[in-house]
Amino acid sequence: MIPVTKPFLPKIEEFENYVKSIWDRQWLTNNGPLVNDLELKLKQYLNVDYLLYVSNGTIALQMAIRALELKGEIITTPFSFVATTNSILWQGCKPIYVDIDPDTFNIDPGKIEAAITPKTSAILATHVYGNPCNIDAIQNIADKYGLKVIYDAAHCFGTKYKNRSVFAYGDISITSFHATKLFHTIEGGAVFTKKPELLEKMAFMRNFGYSGPNTIALVGINAKNSEFHAAMGLCNLGHIDAILEKRKSLSLHYRENLKKLKVKFQSIDSALDYNYAYCPILFDSEELMHDCIVKLELANVYCRRYFFPSLAALPFVSRKKMPVCDSVVKRIVCLPLYDTLTIPDLDMISRILLRAQKYPVKTINKQNGFGELIANRIEKVINDHKQK
Repeated sequence: MIPVTKPFLPKIEEFENYVKSIWDRQWLTNNGPLVNDLELKLKQYLNVDYLLYVSNGTIALQMAIRALELKGEIITTPFSFVATTNSILWQGCKPIYVDIDPDTFNIDPGKIEAAITPKTSAILATHVYGNPCNIDAIQNIADKYGLKVIYDAAHCFGTKYKNRSVFAYGDISITSFHATKLFHTIEGGAVFTKKPELLEKMAFMRNFGYSGPNTIALVGINAKNSEFHAAMGLCNLGHIDAILEKRKSLSLHYRENLKKLKVKFQSIDSALDYNYAYCPILFDSEELMHDCIVKLELANVYCRRYFFPSLAALPFVSRKKMPVCDSVVKRIVCLPLYDTLTIPDLDMISRILLRAQKYPVKTINKQNGFGELIANRIEKVINDHKQK
């Protein structure tokens, strides 16, 4: 089976060395030495001034909204993971959706100003698949209207914008270190800011609001992470350059193989240092997408419709049509991409996709040369997929 992703895992001996040190100290959590070491090494690797390691990317978003004391409406994208919208709602704010750019899949800055009202307090934009938004345009709008900017940079480890880590932009940026990400700590995330006063505020928040052994400065939450998670991060950080290079190589190989497939790849600015976090393809038609997914699943190859559905179509928000996003979510798929994926695997996936384009599923039945067992299996996969 070829899944859409697999977590990178170092040699077990590397992890065991850190685990032994945890056993010796018996310090498991609460800002332990490995957490501090990981924070320091991440700052050095990413060349950022301030960051806090937290328990996951979703709580990082919630902390960012609360630290900036946002109220009312937050302009955001309908094309992101559901945590982006959930965090806005969880903090008592209202998401206001703006449609996306058809080439980058990021929020379209040209449509933001029309969505601003007296209740607007911030822009929360997602760097989709690790591909940075038009940061300059968004910041200019924020400055013009006195708005805060948060970036959901969950996919962005290793991406640079204007020779700086993409995490360095906005009032606060957040990222995820979940096991599905190219750099992970099993579970985890981080918040980034240029402002020391915001860092201090979020540091208190991360630990229930404690500002000292017996003093509580503000309303906080338990967003700390453990020594075991930090240990995995320290292991993986030593391999990150090789991971980034491998993903770039695989992604470019996909692009070369699939030149004749009726799909569009995400537009990436050639001036960026991009991390190739995902390999999304946008099919010309929904029918071709379904055909390709069915054929891949018959070969035990699994993709992901990511992101799906549009966040503006969720049952607990004010639903709104987003023409570009609504079209993209019906046709986009992320192909398998992970460190141990091989070129022969990738070539096989590419051949299946190209054959699916040439021989649509609707032409496959018992009468045209396919055995009953195979035809029945195809029918089952199609019906299962339609129900998803």
